[in-house]
Amino acid sequence: MAEVVGFSKEGRIGLITINNPPVNALSRAVRAGIRAGTEKGNADRDIAALVILCEGRTFIAGADIREFGRPPMAPHLPDVCQLIEDSPRPVIAAIHGTALGGGLEIALSCHFRIALPTAKVGLPEVKLGLLPGAGGTQRLPRLAGTRAALEMITSGAPVAAAKAKDMGILDEIVEGDLKAAALEYANTVVDRKLPLRRASQLKAAVESPTLFEDFAKANARRFRGFLAPLKCIEAVKIATELPFPEGMKKEREIFIELHDSDQSKAQRHVFFAEREVVRIPGLPDDLPTRDIRSVGVLGAGTMGGGIAMCFANAGIPVTLLDMKQEFLDKGLAIIKKNYANTVAKGRLAQEAMDKRMSLIRPTLAYEDLKDADLVIEAVFEDMTVKKEVFGKLDSICKPGAVLASNTSYLNIDEIAAATGRPQDVMGMHFFSPANVMRLLENVRGAKTSPEVYATAMKVGKKIGKAPVLVGVCDGFVGNRMLAKRTRECGFMLEEGALPWQIDRVIYGFGFPMGPYAMGDMAGLDVGWRNRKAKFDTLTPREQKNNILDKICEMGRYGQKTGAGFYKYDEKRNATPDPMIEELIISHSKEAGIARRAISDQEIIERAIYSMINEGAKILEEGIAARSLDIDAVWLYGYGFPVYLGGPMFYADTVGLKKIYDAILRYRDLVGAEYWTPAPLLEKLAKEGKGFYAR
Repeated sequence: MAEVVGFSKEGRIGLITINNPPVNALSRAVRAGIRAGTEKGNADRDIAALVILCEGRTFIAGADIREFGRPPMAPHLPDVCQLIEDSPRPVIAAIHGTALGGGLEIALSCHFRIALPTAKVGLPEVKLGLLPGAGGTQRLPRLAGTRAALEMITSGAPVAAAKAKDMGILDEIVEGDLKAAALEYANTVVDRKLPLRRASQLKAAVESPTLFEDFAKANARRFRGFLAPLKCIEAVKIATELPFPEGMKKEREIFIELHDSDQSKAQRHVFFAEREVVRIPGLPDDLPTRDIRSVGVLGAGTMGGGIAMCFANAGIPVTLLDMKQEFLDKGLAIIKKNYANTVAKGRLAQEAMDKRMSLIRPTLAYEDLKDADLVIEAVFEDMTVKKEVFGKLDSICKPGAVLASNTSYLNIDEIAAATGRPQDVMGMHFFSPANVMRLLENVRGAKTSPEVYATAMKVGKKIGKAPVLVGVCDGFVGNRMLAKRTRECGFMLEEGALPWQIDRVIYGFGFPMGPYAMGDMAGLDVGWRNRKAKFDTLTPREQKNNILDKICEMGRYGQKTGAGFYKYDEKRNATPDPMIEELIISHSKEAGIARRAISDQEIIERAIYSMINEGAKILEEGIAARSLDIDAVWLYGYGFPVYLGGPMFYADTVGLKKIYDAILRYRDLVGAEYWTPAPLLEKLAKEGKGFYAR
């Protein structure tokens, strides 16, 4: 086996070359190799300078994820970085691809840094609930300035080479062969006897006396709920106040504090879950899938248009079908407007917009879908309509075409039965707006071929989604669990809470919006229509809980009508409405329910624990194969806070015994019909286990 770090000499320059595919991650062997190469170069009298560079497609792109969660092993990265910086001979980092996390910290420890124009550098640790723990928070402010360091470290976003040079991170951008350029640069450093620029000896300039307070305030919305960004600010501030050695000690203390926090554990869980969720349990990773070179989308409305954009964005031609020219014209106009807004914000070139628009071909004829490899319907949520559509697709589409429904709750098996090819039918549930939301809930029917749902998972990844495979049930995974939260929030309105209290608590928990503010934004008529469609399946108490009915019967559909649970001004700013408070209090009186004070804690428990209990049932039934599938659905489709890891991970953090005991309390309060522990949850709670530690 080839060594992961090699040492060689080119004249008077020592080359430390890292070759640890695929991304030259900083494994223990790589750290040891860099240390050995640095020591060897400094011990050789014939060597005047050292160059650190990497084989393959990138510079060091971060830590070795295989070592996550394991006890740290020597040599530790901070020590390796300090060894590099203390080198009496100049050390030059030659960067291509990406220098991320510990990779950039290695580069910051060098005395000089050069890069190809296509290179990017960044410190993404904050996305794992951490901060750069090998001097990143102490060296970067000294090289790039405090404000720039704050932005880079708290966002975790990479910076392109040109900008990195302007910031002072890079000394030079080079063209052509990187190794040759690095050797030439190293020889120039030696010939000119350039002084070694040790970052630790520089001063971190503070651009404003109130910089840190102002930065935290300006980014309060972005940082809401997260611990790591605030700790990153604290560490950068330390770089401006303490000598480097003391700053390094403080950085390490904060790193350990974050590493051991529930938030970082949750964010690291999300990191691994996103990579694991695309793998289908029981199927080989190399299972053959169908080629998807062209796609048909039925329905040019908000959802259909968004789905069409997803494929056009990935360079896949789309045939967009609707029944009337006016619907097509309106849909295409919205698509064009969405792209134009992105161009106006500088996130998309006009040529790219034109290319994407050219990939979307409108049509009024089903016949134009005959050669599509994948067809997705996004028509009205009505089983009769869906069956009619799939019957037509069955007669027109070529053999082997994947036929998918975007339904959010209708039974895929019943839809598939309208065709003669149920093995080719499945659900592909995009979340609105489809061109923005990451979740793609892929729903396998009882007869769906593994090749077909493996294809949907592969396609989902290709178009930039977070695809999750689930089974058929009412509401699939996300909406089925959401229905329990909706029920409990409705019951709590009857029992004493008000919409703005519930919204405040759910928002404070970490969701982007509370349920009633969200309902107003989406349109209360949508939920009202769904309630009426399912009315006969509701329990007597749910049927009598007609607060939503009363509000909608008043013509209050939310923001679009200027009033819903809240009232809205011309800028759609919400204000609690005394009329709604009176309506709810009157409803409680009519229902014979004595109102009481409901604590914020009860709201959290009833809203979140009801979903967790339903998640346990979904696992038992095999609708979701793994807890991480449920977490992914809620993280990427429903705004569950990343720093809590998803509902099932959060349950483990709280402790299943505590949740089980709470369920028993609410069983006595609300009724066993609504609050009976799922057998899996009860079993794990009594065994002292969790969903992830069984």
